[in-house]
Amino acid sequence: MQASSSTQGAVRVGLIGADRFIHKMTDVARKSGNANLRVVPGSYPNLTETQSAQRIAEEVDVLLFAGPLPYDIVVRESDGDLGVPATYVPTGGPALHASLVRALSEGLDPRRMSIDSMAKTAISDAYTEVGLSARKTHAMPYEERYGLNAYRDFHLDLFREDKTSGAITTIPAVLDDLRAEGVPTLLMEPALLTLRQSLNNAILLGSGARFEESRIAVVIAQLPDSALPPRTSPAQYWYQELRLALHRELLREARRMDAIVLSHDQKSFLIFTTYGSLRMATDDLTRAPFVQRVSKALSIDLEVGVGLGRSTVEAENNAYRAIARSGGPETRAAYLVGGDGTNLRLAIGSEPVEAPEEGEEQGDDRFVAILRTLVDALNDSGDGRLVVDADTVARITQVTLRTARRTLQSLVAQGLAWPLPPARTRKVGRPPMLYQLLDERLQPADDHTPSDKLTEAITAADPRE
Repeated sequence: MQASSSTQGAVRVGLIGADRFIHKMTDVARKSGNANLRVVPGSYPNLTETQSAQRIAEEVDVLLFAGPLPYDIVVRESDGDLGVPATYVPTGGPALHASLVRALSEGLDPRRMSIDSMAKTAISDAYTEVGLSARKTHAMPYEERYGLNAYRDFHLDLFREDKTSGAITTIPAVLDDLRAEGVPTLLMEPALLTLRQSLNNAILLGSGARFEESRIAVVIAQLPDSALPPRTSPAQYWYQELRLALHRELLREARRMDAIVLSHDQKSFLIFTTYGSLRMATDDLTRAPFVQRVSKALSIDLEVGVGLGRSTVEAENNAYRAIARSGGPETRAAYLVGGDGTNLRLAIGSEPVEAPEEGEEQGDDRFVAILRTLVDALNDSGDGRLVVDADTVARITQVTLRTARRTLQSLVAQGLAWPLPPARTRKVGRPPMLYQLLDERLQPADDHTPSDKLTEAITAADPRE
């Protein structure tokens, strides 16, 4: 499935797990501030995790599972062929500390608990850190051969034998079964730090898959036209001093990324490096702080284009395409063109990361105006989660449900919202789709779109209204 023009170039992470996991991970992704990131929920009613993963595999660059159990189940049932890289959120760690605090608050004895998905030694270490004895705890480490019933029976048998005061599990389905049997059970969920680290790992896997054939990187760094004399010649010593100073600064930056610097022409230099070194120097292809350092040292606005390719020639040609964009009148930035035609805008220094740019103008003002109106209305009502469905959008914008659904789909296509799993409801009929609005994609503005012009914006966005 081909990505839309507004999302082409972004790393797309598919989330596989229960709705609670997807909502938490979506919130973590949203707060990461990575504009080159898209999340795709893989939770579908009446579909197994394997079916959900297979359904979105063609739409994403990497799959991120809620834990090792669903990961192993899907890998096993797919015969190890998911079509894209996959990883999972590890269990244990800081999550156990939080579970012990909750056990105390609910009147359970944390020293007499059954805990799954963790080794006894890891549990003992965690208990020692908080000053408790783990001698009477019971552990069932995660092993691929165990199924859901094995974990449920492990906890249930111990509780019925009065050997535990309750259970701590990492598996939502086991949590539901145990509580139905009257076992006091807590869900050990990954800490936010663990979720952030797992998301970063998934992004690295996804970006590596996207650019796996683009191993060579060529950077063109050139002086802006404003720094050039009307005519260049060896006699213009001040200009030659400027070129030498630029060469020195680029050599200093090249050492940071194991690169080679070569003179290209009277106004530019070529920097040759590898994709891996470039990724480290650009915070995973999100920003280019070296441009700011060189520009500040020389008091110029350095123009930079980055090209990736399977060969030096391909990478250099892509760098030419990228440098052609960096000299435009818009906000300064470095641009990257990949071997597959991907275009990314790399923010400079501490400049806020903006959405990836493609060959055409992105971020239609009409949809930005709609997003701002929705965010303002939800904030005024005290709903800071910014999760909406078509009913909510129709009510706020005073349009039909059909148009509200199209508006939400357009916001997703523009990178201004992310889809979430359908709402769980007891009502008859299709459950409503939920969407996470991304208010951080809005730029600060002195005045918003007047309310009487909102309908015009929506009609322009959807002429069928």
